Amino acid sequence: MSKSIEFPVLKVLSVSTSVIAIVLVFNLFVQSSPPVNMPIGDDVEMSLFKQNYSIHALPIPDSLNFAGERVPLERTYVRESYDREMLVNTYWQSQTLLLIKRANRYFPVIEPILEAEGVPDDFKYLALIESGFLERAVSPAGAVGVWQFLAGTARDYGLEVNREVDERYHLEKSTVAAARYLKDSYERFGSWTLAAAAYNAGNRGITRQMTRQKADCYYDLLLVEETARYVFRILAIKEILSKPHEFGFHLGEDDLYYPIETYDFEVNGAIADFADFAIEHNTTYKELKDLNPWLRETFLTNSSGRKYTLKLPKQGAFIFGVVE
Repeated sequence: MSKSIEFPVLKVLSVSTSVIAIVLVFNLFVQSSPPVNMPIGDDVEMSLFKQNYSIHALPIPDSLNFAGERVPLERTYVRESYDREMLVNTYWQSQTLLLIKRANRYFPVIEPILEAEGVPDDFKYLALIESGFLERAVSPAGAVGVWQFLAGTARDYGLEVNREVDERYHLEKSTVAAARYLKDSYERFGSWTLAAAAYNAGNRGITRQMTRQKADCYYDLLLVEETARYVFRILAIKEILSKPHEFGFHLGEDDLYYPIETYDFEVNGAIADFADFAIEHNTTYKELKDLNPWLRETFLTNSSGRKYTLKLPKQGAFIFGVVE
């Protein structure tokens, strides 16, 4: 067995190197550590926060109108009510961002119907604040669909409402019914602004307050909070969606929700099972019901032999980026 040779010089160097390393690390730690009473890191973070985050008051426009009717912004309570809804909807960013995205899908359906019915285009924003364009929306009072119809009112305006078929969930038919309701309200009050308020409070409710308060202008009426805020909510959403970039909402084309490409399929008999029907037509039960939320059951008896038009998806309609 060979005897190992020791080199004292190397030992000395090794010890010296270790000592030097310890001293350097100690000095580095001491010199790089901030004094306890000076939280530099927190100061830097606060400085960055102040530079990059700020909340701004929003400008009030010189003039504003709803459905061509002037909004009296010179009145303090009108100005402040509008300001409130602008702030709420601008700084509730996630909700308003979703509304902008969904509007791109639903406005193209609603706009031509309102125009054909002779109702101002501004009422598309009424539908948006009513339901957020959630087609299956249901209120605590039992109003449903994009236009939030109660069953009795829906039937009064020609919509079918029963266990199997509820046309309050039918976007096109409920838009026609809503347009006719609004026209009747306008005929009654002579004001689109009051017609909008009546959509929330009911024609009788608005008439009762007009009689009690001896006033015939929405902005002159003292109303319950929901109705008092109602038109201002519409005005705020209209302003933000008309120029979203000015309020800090930046979306590209791919960020928006686009209409689903469909074709019409007419039915004048019964459908025993919608799941089977969907498979036969190269779709799924979910897709069929999403496109036709007014079909409320898993089947359709159609004992009266009525003709219904179902929407079925074109090939690739539910694949992102695919347009037929």
